[in-house]
Amino acid sequence: MEGWVWWTLLAACMQSVRTAGQKHLSGNISAIAATMVRYLFGLPFALAYLAAVIHYRDTPVPELNRTFLVAALLAGLLQIVATVLLVRLFTLRNFAVGSTYVRTEVVLTAIIGFLFFTEDISVPGWIAIVVCVSGVVLINLARTGGIDRIWNRSAAYGLGAGLAFALTSLLIRRASLSFGIDDSLLTASMTLCYMVTWQTLVTVSWILLTDRSQFAGVFRMWRPSTFVGLTSVVGSAGWFTAMTLESASYVKTLGQVEFLITLGIGWFYFRERPSRVELLGMLLIVSAVVGLLTAG
Repeated sequence: MEGWVWWTLLAACMQSVRTAGQKHLSGNISAIAATMVRYLFGLPFALAYLAAVIHYRDTPVPELNRTFLVAALLAGLLQIVATVLLVRLFTLRNFAVGSTYVRTEVVLTAIIGFLFFTEDISVPGWIAIVVCVSGVVLINLARTGGIDRIWNRSAAYGLGAGLAFALTSLLIRRASLSFGIDDSLLTASMTLCYMVTWQTLVTVSWILLTDRSQFAGVFRMWRPSTFVGLTSVVGSAGWFTAMTLESASYVKTLGQVEFLITLGIGWFYFRERPSRVELLGMLLIVSAVVGLLTAG
């Protein structure tokens, strides 16, 4: 299989693990502080990763350009916005609607990428994307109890988060490709390091201004915080490299195997048996992934 497939699978696995770690942290600190942990404790690993890539690669380090600086800056901002919207979703009653709308991220990435970012998507690719989203939505509805109303404030937050995540992915690819060199590891690691650095500054500054007491809880749990930081950087390295090698819409579609990983953990470890609707959703996701790889 092509390199972007392996990087995407790595990213999906690490995202599942990192999410579990953040859920553990959020029980002891605020959601914003748990978000900060991802960047603050991940920054040393991001810097170390970039240093290692520069040391072991023969490609000279390219000069920073305006497209890179602006695109990566906007991507980092939108990623924070998307995270805040997701956190807000947990405080609303009808979470099922919002969390379902978040899954439109895959389709939004494809549509926006095709219209404004010159993403080339084949007809089989479009079919795989739609089938995959259908499977994810089915699983999500089965696990959250269905939708009472199609549109409400929760849906707006969910759609907003999905849109922000979609734009983040497309801007990351634009930033990494802006250097115009054939070294995806180097350009992706530079993009990752730049984004995590200023995201750390933004989130740390926010907590300093709003609730400094959160730092005591964060550093008291330095072991799980370090785990979250490490898995976050490994996952991000996978996403960034995959999106440099292949269109963001294909990467996001394949990345939905995260749902299968999560369900698999529940099935084999926690003995949670999936419902028929969840099994149908899993079948659709697997079919979409096979179709996507075949189309590629």
